[in-house]
Amino acid sequence: MNSAITSCEHPGPLQTVDGVLSSHEGGQGREKGGQPRSPSSSPLAYGVLDIPPWYLCIFLGVQHFLTALGGLVAVPLILAKDLCLQHDPLTQSYLISTMFFVSGICTLLQVFLGVRLPILQGGTFAFVAPSVAMLSLPTWKCPTWTLNASLVNTSSPEFTEEWQKRIRELQGAIMVASCVQMLVGFSGLIGFLMRFIGPLTVAPTIALVALPLFDTAGSDAGIHWGIAATTVFLIVLFSQYLKSIAVPVPVYGREKKCHTSKFYLFQVFPVLMGLCISWLLCFVLTVTNALPSVPTAYGYLARTDTKGNVLNQAPWFRLPYPGQWGRPTISLAGVFGIIAGVISSVVESVGDYYACARLVGAPPPPKHAINRGIGIEGLGCLLAGAWGTGNGTTSFSENVGALGITRGPQVGSRMVIVAAGCVLLLMGIFGKIGAAFATIPTPVIGGMFLVMFGVITAVGISNLQYVDMNSSRNLFVFGFSIYCGLAVPSWVNKNPEKVHTGILQLDQVIQVLLTTGMFVGGLLGFLLDNTIPVPRTSSTPQGALG
Repeated sequence: MNSAITSCEHPGPLQTVDGVLSSHEGGQGREKGGQPRSPSSSPLAYGVLDIPPWYLCIFLGVQHFLTALGGLVAVPLILAKDLCLQHDPLTQSYLISTMFFVSGICTLLQVFLGVRLPILQGGTFAFVAPSVAMLSLPTWKCPTWTLNASLVNTSSPEFTEEWQKRIRELQGAIMVASCVQMLVGFSGLIGFLMRFIGPLTVAPTIALVALPLFDTAGSDAGIHWGIAATTVFLIVLFSQYLKSIAVPVPVYGREKKCHTSKFYLFQVFPVLMGLCISWLLCFVLTVTNALPSVPTAYGYLARTDTKGNVLNQAPWFRLPYPGQWGRPTISLAGVFGIIAGVISSVVESVGDYYACARLVGAPPPPKHAINRGIGIEGLGCLLAGAWGTGNGTTSFSENVGALGITRGPQVGSRMVIVAAGCVLLLMGIFGKIGAAFATIPTPVIGGMFLVMFGVITAVGISNLQYVDMNSSRNLFVFGFSIYCGLAVPSWVNKNPEKVHTGILQLDQVIQVLLTTGMFVGGLLGFLLDNTIPVPRTSSTPQGALG
C-alpha cells in the first residue's frame, strides 16, 4: 500500500474501496508533472504469463495473503455483533476460516476463468452496510439475553439456532443477488451501465460504505482507548513515516549465494505489524495484571485471556462446506439490499482490472474479459453464499497495489496469485489460524477499524478529482447526495414504524434500502448527475467511467 496502506491507482475516474487501506497520492504512481507512469517504467522480472521459480511463487503468494489479511478478517468481525456472535469467538473463527477458504476458491476461478489477471479475491465491505441494515430489522434483532456474556451458552441448541437463522438469511440474499451480478457480467450489460455511472455517483457510494460504520469502530475502540490509539499510531507510523525505509533480509541466490537484500517491510505489512505489536502489548498487560480482571470494568476486553480458550477448542483442521449452517432462506428485503452492494462492488472491480493490467504491463482488458471477470465475481458471491461466509467476494485492490510497490524488478505473474489462492485454501482448512485471529482483543480491532474506515471514506471522496469541483452543480450533487445518505438512514432507524404500506415484505424492502446509506447517496448521485444539465461554461462534463 502506498500512502495509507497500499497504493492502487486507477487510470480513470474510479478508485476502489476494498483496497481497504489504499491511497492515491501522486508520488509513486506518477512522474513529475503529474503525468501517469507507463507500465514499463518499473521493470517486470516476470510478466503475466511467465512462471517464476516455485519458491518465489510461494514467498510472494504468502506475501499477498498477509497483505489481504486485514480486510479478510475485518468483515466477519464486523458482522459478529449483528449475528449475535459477539460472545462466541469460536464461531467467529469458523467464519474467518470459511472466508479464507472461499476467497481461495474464488481467486483461482478469477485467475483461470475470469479476467485472467493476477488479482486476488476476498470479502467486500460493499455488502456490510446492507447486511447490517437487514439484520437491524425487528425480525432479526438479537434477543437481549444474547448481549449478556453470562447468559450465553454457546453450545446450547437455542443459541446456535439464534445465530444460524440469521446467517442463513444472509446466505439466501447473497446467493440470489449474485445471480444478478452474473447476469450483468456474462450478458455484457456492464459496459452499457458504466456509461451512466460517473465520479459523482461513485464518490458518495464508496464514502458511505464506511461512514455509517463509525459507531462500530468507536464502540470497539472505546473498550480501551489507549490500546486503540496505540494500534492507530503504529499503523500510521509504518504506512506513512517508515514506508521508505528498507530492512535488510538474508537472501539465497544461484549467482550471489547467501547475501542480503532490501525489503520494504513497513510499506508492505503495516496493518499486520500494527496488529501484532498491539496484540503483544495486550498480552504483556494481561500477564502483569495491568488490565482489570473484573468483566464489568473498563478495559477488561483488552485482555488476551478473555478469548484464550478458543485456541484450545478450535480443531486443528476443519473443512468448510456448502450448507454448513443449514439451508439458506430468502427474503425480498435482504435480496434488494445486497443487490445495492453488488452494484457498488461491480464498479470497484472494473477499476481494479484496469489498474492491475497497467501495473503488470498488460494491455487494458478488453470488454469480454471485463464481462467474464464480473461474471466470475458473481459466481464467487454465489459460492460465498453457499458456504456461509456472511459476505460476498470482490477484487482486492490492496493486492493490486502490492504489485506496484515493490522497489526494483516486479513480479506480475498470475502463478503468484495462484499460489496465494492455494495459501488461502490451506489457511481456511487449518482451523487454528482462524481461531488465532478471533482472539484479537476488541480495542485492537477497533483501532484497525478507525484507520480502515477513514481511508475507505477518503478513497471515495478522492474520485471527485475527476470532476470540476468549482462548479456549483457538482458541489450540489455531491453534497446533497452524501448528506442525505447520512440523514435518511438515521431518521428511518429512529422511526421504523413510519415506514408502513400495509404489506410487510414491502415495508422491509423499503426499510433496508433507506437504511443503507450507500444506496441512498449513490442513487441520488446517479439521478442528479444524469439529469441536471452541465453548464456550458464548465470544462468538465458529467462524464461516465467509460
